[in-house]
Amino acid sequence: MKQATTFALILLLKLIFSAEGFTQTPEFDRLKANFEEGLILEADFSHLYKDAFTGEEQYSEGKIWIGKEKYRIEGDMQSMVVDGEISTVFDRSRNRVIISEYIEEEDDFAPSRMLQGVDESFSVSEESGNEGQTVVTLASDDPFTVFQTVRIYLNENGSPERIVAVDQVENELITMFENGSFRSAEPTIFELNIPDEAEKIDLRYETE
Repeated sequence: MKQATTFALILLLKLIFSAEGFTQTPEFDRLKANFEEGLILEADFSHLYKDAFTGEEQYSEGKIWIGKEKYRIEGDMQSMVVDGEISTVFDRSRNRVIISEYIEEEDDFAPSRMLQGVDESFSVSEESGNEGQTVVTLASDDPFTVFQTVRIYLNENGSPERIVAVDQVENELITMFENGSFRSAEPTIFELNIPDEAEKIDLRYETE
């Protein structure tokens, strides 16, 4: 799974669960409440990373399921589930599954490294957009935060349609969500379909 995809997904989770104590953001609060109530966001997604310096672009797409404590990504050749403690990645091209402990402090794309101090460093506002859309904007003038601005576009049903983030060096990350909706949690949502003959590598026991 491309790092940019993981980056964007964890960004969404961090924004939802860390941005607390703000006022006058009813639609953003509604979004958070859906997750707090145990609902799962299911959507097709596409992600584009634009490098402001080199002009390079990285693109990925697939399907995601997002819960309060877990998420799952299904791409063309890889599938991944992270539950906050364990990361499981199935590589179809190699017919191999890798299981490892998820250590946020050692993950360059972990929420704590992307949006440290989101509660104190970022201001949040909410305004009406086109055709019933709501735009939630997080902004910071702190040079030590990763992002200058992050905008979440919510449709009239309260589901995210797009996230646009601009970092301190003007790189842009755009994630689009299609056919997104909240659904009740089911035990099988965060299970990967792994063939019995797949090679299994469990890195949790490497240091034991």
